[in-house]
Amino acid sequence: MNFNDYFLSMLGMYGAPALFVVLLVGSVGLPIPATLLLLAAGSFVEQGELGLWPVLVLACAGAIIGDNLGYALGRWGGQHAAQRVSRLAGGERRLKRAEHWLRRWEGAGVFLTRWLFTPLGPLVNLTSGATRYPWPRFLLYDILGEALWVALYVLLGKFFSGSVQVVSEFFGDFTWMIVGLLFVFILGWQLVRLLRTPTQAETRAKASSQLLDSAS
Repeated sequence: MNFNDYFLSMLGMYGAPALFVVLLVGSVGLPIPATLLLLAAGSFVEQGELGLWPVLVLACAGAIIGDNLGYALGRWGGQHAAQRVSRLAGGERRLKRAEHWLRRWEGAGVFLTRWLFTPLGPLVNLTSGATRYPWPRFLLYDILGEALWVALYVLLGKFFSGSVQVVSEFFGDFTWMIVGLLFVFILGWQLVRLLRTPTQAETRAKASSQLLDSAS
């Protein structure tokens, strides 16, 4: 039995409470196939093995509580604790990426990493706490993003009940495609700004021209 099959069997045996526990642990930073589990839960809902509302409520609760545990760990455990936990989710390099993301996007960064750029989610939780990002604002964007993420993937699993694995792979590839397009956009924007910025020689030439015009 592989890693994914183990969690899927837990979901089949224990239902929505297992989803609550797994998403809570995954939101703190452990590598959990959360998206696949949400899709599988939606498939179980369609087959009548699970109820829709218990799945939605417990999945949202687990993800939100886990996110806030990560925030608390970052805030009161300090930067050292945040870096230690970050090793479970990819190391200090990804921690730096999350810090840069949060400084650049703030609330939108918290919201988008709940449902679109989910690999960065646990690190954004930690860095939000470590940088003392206001908790009420973090909680608001966290609830909105997690509710969207859970509802989106549970309903997709419900509607594509027979193709859960295919849908999971598609959205995994789609997420990284969006990340790649975003990186290309930012790189292109920085290049355009660089090309538009006048060089020192051009600045001196323009200043000299202005002085000559004023003297004449």
